[in-house]
Amino acid sequence: MAPVLPTLLCLGTLPKPIIWAEPGSVVPWGSPVTIWCRGTLGAQEFHLDKEGSLILWVRQNSLEPRDKARFSILHMGQDHAGSYRCYHSTRTGWSERSDPLQLVVTGSYSKPSLSALPSPVVMSGGNVTLQCGPSQGFNRFLLTKEGEDKSSWTLDGEQRTDGQTQALLPVGPVTPGHRWMFKCYSFYRHNPRVWSAPSDPLELLVSGQSGKPSLLTPQGPVITSGQNLTLQCRSDVSYTRFALSKEGGQDLPQRPAQRSQGRLAQADFPLGPVGTVHGGRYICYGGHGLSSEWSAPSEPLELLVAGEEPAGRLRDRPSLSVRPGPSVALGETVTLLCQSGERTDTFLLFKEGAAHRPLRLRSQDQDGRYQAEFSLSPVTSAHGGTYRCYRSLSTDPYLLSQPSEPLALVVSGLTWYLSVLIGVSVTFVLLLLVLLFLFLHHRGQDRRRKSRAADPGPEDRGPQSSSSPGADAQDQAIYAAVSDAHSEVGLQLDHRAATSEAPQDVTYAHLNHSTIKRGMA
Repeated sequence: MAPVLPTLLCLGTLPKPIIWAEPGSVVPWGSPVTIWCRGTLGAQEFHLDKEGSLILWVRQNSLEPRDKARFSILHMGQDHAGSYRCYHSTRTGWSERSDPLQLVVTGSYSKPSLSALPSPVVMSGGNVTLQCGPSQGFNRFLLTKEGEDKSSWTLDGEQRTDGQTQALLPVGPVTPGHRWMFKCYSFYRHNPRVWSAPSDPLELLVSGQSGKPSLLTPQGPVITSGQNLTLQCRSDVSYTRFALSKEGGQDLPQRPAQRSQGRLAQADFPLGPVGTVHGGRYICYGGHGLSSEWSAPSEPLELLVAGEEPAGRLRDRPSLSVRPGPSVALGETVTLLCQSGERTDTFLLFKEGAAHRPLRLRSQDQDGRYQAEFSLSPVTSAHGGTYRCYRSLSTDPYLLSQPSEPLALVVSGLTWYLSVLIGVSVTFVLLLLVLLFLFLHHRGQDRRRKSRAADPGPEDRGPQSSSSPGADAQDQAIYAAVSDAHSEVGLQLDHRAATSEAPQDVTYAHLNHSTIKRGMA
């Protein structure tokens, strides 16, 4: 564009033209921009002026079909920001001025921060507050909503107790119908078209009710500073993507889901070498396709970073001891004592190989030394293993000191109550076996009695056949002798049998062998 001095023009006989900017009216510092002005067909000359400036940019010839002109700015700067209008002339006169075009330059100041309170993860139908800033000195803020339904809000800055300013914008209810992507800028009220660089984009994640995934780390809950860390989000639901959220953070990294051999959907989130920024609580979510609605949150995963020394406050390594000793019997009580000579707010006891969180105890000041007693009672075989303790400060609860020297706890032996328990169990089993034996024995006796009752007595049987003739003669002689003797003792037997009417009574016949012999003689 070529600047010229203004001349006195009589405007208003033709309709006002239309003015716009490409690629847009908000231009990053140093980027090119083109201002277009379109008017009546047959326009000969277009003019562009800037509010508050005496310089005009004149386009002598309009472009075909002779109804528009363009004014190019190769490198957008702070001097180019402002309000522009254009007008044109024909053989019959001049047009009115166009509506104003507000040309804004961004990047003149450093970008502000944009966050969502309490979290960028919002339950479907919930509300959230966007916070732009805090910033030093700025008194105006602009928040924009990106996407198909673009919106913007200009807000006055609020003074904080620390002297900085910020802007708060309530948003809601948040629904999964579309994406919720925001940016914000800061600027001064006296120079409203010179903005800061845009904040990092903030996208709200809409959490639903579908099955929550699981979040884990192969390295365990305590990570050594400098160690490479990967978090895994997985689910048996067929999610196609996963998102990771850190408590208090605003980033929501997303990863496509991969299928494992067990048909689980899984995504890995490599966090690189561990530093102080990685300590905290993490949650992950699962999502389907391009839907803006995500699953219910996973159970939180707490990461503790050991070995970092913020300002040297955790350089002292604690000591770990055990009472009464490192060898303990099952069922007894053992106390692990963690101590340090440096100021400590919390002690943490960690067992090697354990997946659960470390035990935490507030420290106690004992004669200038800080300590915590971890009591394990009653001791079980699961308590056996190697222990270490750490110390931490309340200002950085997820940052730990170097670990103590390892302490091996050996669990062995039987306690009295366990012996009693085993004795009672054995007694019960033996009693059960005795009862079972008596039952079977009694049942066998009943069967034998029934069998005897079904067989005929000896007096009802006649002479039995025998395969031997000699035996037959002898048997017949014995039978005759018994028959003769029966006449002598039969009445007595019958009389004794008649005196008992109980069905269970049994009468036994005792034969007098001498009588039998006399009969045979």
